[in-house]
Amino acid sequence: MDLKSKIILISGPTASGKSNFAIKLAKKISGEIINADSMQVYKELKILSARPDPKDYQKIKHHLYGFHNVKNNFSTGDWLKFSIKKINEIRKRKKIPIFVGGTGLYFKALTEGLVRIPNIPLRYRNKIRSLHENLGQKKFYQKLLKIDPSSKNKINSTDTQRSIRAYEVKSFTKRSIQDWFKNTKSLFTEDNFFKIYIDYPRQDLIERINKRSEKMIKLGAIKEVKKFIKLKVRKDKSVNKAIGINEIKEYLNFEKKLEETIEKISIKTRQYAKRQSTWARGNMESWFKLQPQEINKFLKKI
Repeated sequence: MDLKSKIILISGPTASGKSNFAIKLAKKISGEIINADSMQVYKELKILSARPDPKDYQKIKHHLYGFHNVKNNFSTGDWLKFSIKKINEIRKRKKIPIFVGGTGLYFKALTEGLVRIPNIPLRYRNKIRSLHENLGQKKFYQKLLKIDPSSKNKINSTDTQRSIRAYEVKSFTKRSIQDWFKNTKSLFTEDNFFKIYIDYPRQDLIERINKRSEKMIKLGAIKEVKKFIKLKVRKDKSVNKAIGINEIKEYLNFEKKLEETIEKISIKTRQYAKRQSTWARGNMESWFKLQPQEINKFLKKI
């Protein structure tokens, strides 16, 4: 299996061991790792985002981890721009770029290109979000299908984020987000990539998530959230969606006991992993599926 001419992509649900696999692969093929997780870019969220340990950085060069301030916006477009720059730098060193993470939109932007949709004013976007809050996802999704029927086969009825985005785009630009996607081009071809999806069995993944939620608390997640609160990050920043922030805030406000907080973090993480898996079924069907017990065998073949 010749991977030396490829850009390697490693994805999978949260807690599936992607980072550990990426390090092993990087050692084997002389690669460098680039982050493809939207929360791991923030320097203030080391524990809650499950960022790789600094010891791992000494073994293999890592890029785009913990470098961005939570108070500043960081879009998919920003990530793509940085990523292309890193690919070129890594290749100049005769190394292999290995992307690892669970943010599907990042991988989509890299492999298919970034949709050049006109900027939608924040006031307008907030108006759509208020509509969503008032209606709830089920009624909002039905309303979306009325103004943009093409979304039915592209967006899952439970996918809140993509439903809101599709509604914003259609109502503001008068064109379906699907039309914008059609006119998008990537800097790369399909042959440039080797795509791997860690397909972790659901029950085993749940156990890993539960253990990781407990470990995060032991590592200092509560202290991390206390520091985050002091930064007074604006509520409209996407970093506020990081799992654990709101749950630990409830604990700090004496609304929840520690055991309940850990359980709630586990539940939210399991729900997120399920959404990742659902997204992957619709967008990563052609990826090479790798079961965790097959990883060592795969590495030996390289």
